[in-house]
Amino acid sequence: MEVDVIRSAKRRKTAQARLVAGRLEVRIPARSSKAEEQRLVEVFRRRYEKAGTSTSIDLAARAHKLAKAHDLPVPTEIRWVTNQAHRWGSCTPSTGVVRISDRMADFPPWVVDHVIVHELAHLVERRHGPAFYALAGRYPLAERAEGYLLAKTGGDAPDADALADDEEPHDRPEPPVPDRNASDADRPGDGQLFA
Repeated sequence: MEVDVIRSAKRRKTAQARLVAGRLEVRIPARSSKAEEQRLVEVFRRRYEKAGTSTSIDLAARAHKLAKAHDLPVPTEIRWVTNQAHRWGSCTPSTGVVRISDRMADFPPWVVDHVIVHELAHLVERRHGPAFYALAGRYPLAERAEGYLLAKTGGDAPDADALADDEEPHDRPEPPVPDRNASDADRPGDGQLFA
């Protein structure tokens, strides 16, 4: 992508970019260092390239196709968003709106499809539970896509609600309650999460 940098004496702290005749025009404060200029150009270039990738994917058509294939409701709206740093997608069941993080714009289609199906399942079941996972598990590559997403998080297990809707709090598993009649050998020990 061709870039034109415009330094402005009127700008003090902010930078901005826009596409003009197929070229990226980046406006920065006149006193910005060369290093800051390079950083800003790269930030805006990545942002505009990602936006170009995400706009080439018809989320509404994909959601409709996946909803039909997996017997799930069609969202009232589905769109890319830029404000999800810790989630791949989110859903507001009361309005039927699904949002997909633009960080996924260049992910393989089967991974994006998994996140869409996950969010469509929230239109039926708000909370993560057995009924929800039965719906989300209808997507045949769900487990593989989860592995891909886990790798994208740097190998750290994501928050349990990383794909959760943002309207309702989710049920968390209760810690196991020791059986008062069990011997010490039968009780969970230190470091065990579940009995």
